[in-house]
Amino acid sequence: MKRFCDELRGERERRKVSIEAICEQTKVASRHLLALEAGEYDALPGGVFRKGIVRGYLAALGLDEAPWIERFEASLRESGTANAEGNDWTEFAENVRKNRVGPESRTGLRWMGVAVMLGSLAALGWGVWKFALHGRLIP
Repeated sequence: MKRFCDELRGERERRKVSIEAICEQTKVASRHLLALEAGEYDALPGGVFRKGIVRGYLAALGLDEAPWIERFEASLRESGTANAEGNDWTEFAENVRKNRVGPESRTGLRWMGVAVMLGSLAALGWGVWKFALHGRLIP
């Protein structure tokens, strides 16, 4: 029985589609596509990103997604690369939480921007008033 990655590469070669063409269409780096074709699943990003790369590859070749994704997941399990999807999501959510700025600091910056804008408008209004009233900017 052929490995998933070998069958995938075989389909690409049979359809005469280059890695560069798939990269252009999917916007996925060639190193990821080459790792997928080589069965080096550890070199791919985890979780939904890994599946997204496979789905993009399949769409670029015009292959039916459902059976190929099932075979990909089976190949992941066989290789020992598959992590529980819950762990991937947990790690992803934790990274998002760490990188987000708290709402209190955003609110502070927003009020600072409002204050600067109002100060600028006041200075502009004062300059126009002085010019219109006295005919010059400086008394």
